[in-house]
Amino acid sequence: MRVVPVPLSFDDRALDTLAQDLAPWPPGERLLLDARMAKWASPYAFTSLLTLGQALAEANQEKPRFAVPENEAVRSYWAKTGFFRFAAEFFELHGKVPKKLAELPNDVLLPVTPVRASEDVHEVVGKIQEGASRMLVGELGLEAKAAMGFAMALSEACQNIVEHAGTSGWVAVHAYTFRKRLGRRVVVIAVSDAGIGFRRSLESSEAKKVGERWGDGAALECALLQGISRFRDPGRGQGLAGIKRYLERWQGKVAIRSGTARVSVGPMWGDDEVPRADHLAFFPGSQLQIVIPAQEGAAG
Repeated sequence: MRVVPVPLSFDDRALDTLAQDLAPWPPGERLLLDARMAKWASPYAFTSLLTLGQALAEANQEKPRFAVPENEAVRSYWAKTGFFRFAAEFFELHGKVPKKLAELPNDVLLPVTPVRASEDVHEVVGKIQEGASRMLVGELGLEAKAAMGFAMALSEACQNIVEHAGTSGWVAVHAYTFRKRLGRRVVVIAVSDAGIGFRRSLESSEAKKVGERWGDGAALECALLQGISRFRDPGRGQGLAGIKRYLERWQGKVAIRSGTARVSVGPMWGDDEVPRADHLAFFPGSQLQIVIPAQEGAAG
């Protein structure tokens, strides 16, 4: 059995560290994901961990073990996100798991929700739009009409799983203070799937055009910057482009990681951020994060 530490503070960048510790993929032995010392996790962390468990199951790997956080407050928060409820399907949980596995959505947390089919997209968007609207207006100081654009962005992000991944996925939305990079309140949407990834999804139509530069990074740029889809129907493939336009209006940011690359569009809030990163350690499927910041002058 190989012990893989779960990052103590687990955000989108920390996934790169976890992916390095998982290499090579698929693992050659049973895994123990060790989250005992975990202190903080973003919605991106929860959806990515569930994606990892799902990918291992779909690769017919032995069910991994998962050591839950030892800190009671951390465990309680993880339970409120709904993580443990779904993690029990993919991991052999070890440690004290709170009996109350999830709470109803509130103004700062919309729990992990599975996305398995087109009808789930409508249900997910409908279920969390009201709470998300309160986040955007109350937490971020956005105009009420921004909620409609948010619903579009969420819908397109979830629909991308259904149309491109070839398997199911996960979505979660949280509001918190982005202290390290921005110093402001943000709403974060995280969407992750264990599917085929952007390169394989677009390879048949785009690889020859791009030539020897084709790879995970080039595929992500095709999808996010050029709005290219493997679907040839008129009007298809504009989902990610639509998200990008929405975020430009509210100074938001979208980042997608797939395979061994990540592409980000929007303000670069960290000194080490780059619009495109290649040669990352492989992680299964695709992970999308949308960050919408509080507007200048908003409370919090």
